[in-house]
Amino acid sequence: MYKTLIFLFIIIISSQTRLIGQQKNTYIKAGFLYESKSNTLLKNKLIQIQGTKIISISEFESLPKNSDFIDLTKYTVLPGLIDAHTHVFFSQEANEDFAERSIQSLTMESDALRALRAAKRAKSYLEAGITSIKDLGNSGLYLDVALRDAINEGTIDGPRIFASGPILAANGGQVYGVLPKHQNIIDLEYRIITSPEDAKNAVREHVNQNVDLIKICADNIPNNTYLTIDEIKSIVETAHSYNLKVTAHSVTNQSAWNAIEAGVDGIEHGFNLADSTLVKMAEKQIFLVPTENSKSYMYTYAKLADYKENELDWIDGYAERMKKRLDRAIEKGVPIVAGSDNYTNINVTRGKSSKDMFKYYLEAGMQPLDILQSCTYISAFHLGRENEIGDIKPKANADIIAVKGDIINDFISTIENVVFIMKDGKIYKNKTN
Repeated sequence: MYKTLIFLFIIIISSQTRLIGQQKNTYIKAGFLYESKSNTLLKNKLIQIQGTKIISISEFESLPKNSDFIDLTKYTVLPGLIDAHTHVFFSQEANEDFAERSIQSLTMESDALRALRAAKRAKSYLEAGITSIKDLGNSGLYLDVALRDAINEGTIDGPRIFASGPILAANGGQVYGVLPKHQNIIDLEYRIITSPEDAKNAVREHVNQNVDLIKICADNIPNNTYLTIDEIKSIVETAHSYNLKVTAHSVTNQSAWNAIEAGVDGIEHGFNLADSTLVKMAEKQIFLVPTENSKSYMYTYAKLADYKENELDWIDGYAERMKKRLDRAIEKGVPIVAGSDNYTNINVTRGKSSKDMFKYYLEAGMQPLDILQSCTYISAFHLGRENEIGDIKPKANADIIAVKGDIINDFISTIENVVFIMKDGKIYKNKTN
């Protein structure tokens, strides 16, 4: 019996090896190649792809004779971009209240309708050159996991999704104003934590549903409830035992401090982080996802939300505060991961709306290549997926895009001018001719 098993194993390995050998090679000539780990631009590189994987990076001279190739010599070639904070199952108008819209979504939209709408939004990320997203809740009971699986099996087109499942939160979640007799509605969108032991069970539930990471609310503003340090510790310890990362929504500095003390891997938003908190984040290499928007986006939002002209003074002040917060984080060595958190309808596709985050990072003083690194290698690294995505290197997934323009001196126009999109070796866009 033992010999038979060995024989079968040899046959399977041999068959797989022959299959890989028979796969067609695709070659890409890159005029400029962004090497995300070292944060540098390399000139005239040849990328060899076989199936869904990158095989090698070499010089043009390495191209086998009479081989066909994709000519991207006039463009800058980048790893597929990553948006590390999305909510594809949720959308609201600028003049809508978040809680009211959430209740409407939970009580008046079927799971099927939410999933179909989410699929359309998800596809728009891929069409914008964002080949991976980290989707962080507000997605019903594991609808994000189902959408991820549908994309992975090829049923629909979309970005690679890293799904968190329902957000783990204290009583009420983020939906405010719900009467006591209707609090059960919140359970359709959040996993409410009642104790450290219950926190462990919640993580196990998520693990059993095959999530990719855990998202918590360290605070529930404008609700007054928040997770305790002991509850967060239970979440983190259990999640880490299953090799899952934990990232924490945080508005207040105290909630961020509690989450950091409890061992989380990342802080989402972090609008009010004190210097002492940023220092601790840098020491522990806890990443920050600053989910901000450009001034032009905020003015568009304000107009759609029916703000009057004399009510817009807050925009400049807010933008300046967030710029200083980002500057302090970078100066102290906090890893910055790019994420949009754009779920408000501003009359463009969700993917296009997502890319507004690049304008914010540039306005806040980040350099173009540093922004690129934050939405490629650094993002992948803090997902624990740096060998799979976010970098163009051997054995990584063939997620590759090309942009037209000067990526250093005309960053925004260039990053928005995506002419080539490949995900897992499949070409979704090629407008290079």
